[in-house]
Amino acid sequence: MNTTSNTTKDGVDEALRTALSTRDRPPKANGITSSFVFAWRAILKIKYVPEQLFDVTMFPIMFTLMFTYLFGGALAGSPSEYLQFLLPGILVQTVVFTSIYTGTALNTDISKGIFDRFRSLPIWSPSPLVGALLADTIRYTIASSIVIVLGLILGFRPSGGVIGVLLGVLLLLVFAFSLSWIFTSLGLVMRTPNAVMGVSMVVLFPLTFGSNVFVDPETMPSWLQAFVEVNPITLLVTAVRGLMQGTVTFEQIGVVLLSSLVIVVIFAPLTIYLYRNKK
Repeated sequence: MNTTSNTTKDGVDEALRTALSTRDRPPKANGITSSFVFAWRAILKIKYVPEQLFDVTMFPIMFTLMFTYLFGGALAGSPSEYLQFLLPGILVQTVVFTSIYTGTALNTDISKGIFDRFRSLPIWSPSPLVGALLADTIRYTIASSIVIVLGLILGFRPSGGVIGVLLGVLLLLVFAFSLSWIFTSLGLVMRTPNAVMGVSMVVLFPLTFGSNVFVDPETMPSWLQAFVEVNPITLLVTAVRGLMQGTVTFEQIGVVLLSSLVIVVIFAPLTIYLYRNKK
């Protein structure tokens, strides 16, 4: 068998040169396609590192069981009665804390240098960020499903029915997506993933515990009620709780959607600016 290759004077195989010179370049991916490709990359990371789902599986179960059975009797007379009030709040708390992962994962990728490679590709430049945020909605959905299923098993009975529960989760996912842009900005500014986690916790703990997630604000001092009433977590919990119990108003939903829009308008351009100028 003849294995001799047709080599040119400069030492390059002629067949290889012909294949490279005549083959058409693939078309440039549009922004939607490249964003979904990066979303699939993030999903594959969940597949091969399932331990990263620990925070969206075990923590919701621990918080729901602990608050329902340790404090339910003291706060509402019985655990089952307290669960009707608590579960929408626990749902919001779980998803909001899960959104921190967006910033830490981005910071980890930056520290490994992979985002330098992404920025050199002929793609829509924000697609790595948008794809990661889209994939994180799957994490939020998993966390929401676990909390709701556990609540139904323990005795949670939403008066708003299935439609109310689904709309409550959808509103929560919209707010969490917008909130993720804040943590994405932190992921681009902070030096280490631990720093992103630490700063995010400092911000979220006062907002979450200084809200109506666990107790009715009427039991709080007046000065604290003033803070709780304007707390965005309170507004979100009120809307989600109202949807699940069938008592929501258009104003409550509108405030959450407007807050989400404001966050995206401010932090999405800021995040993209920081990403493009990241050294």
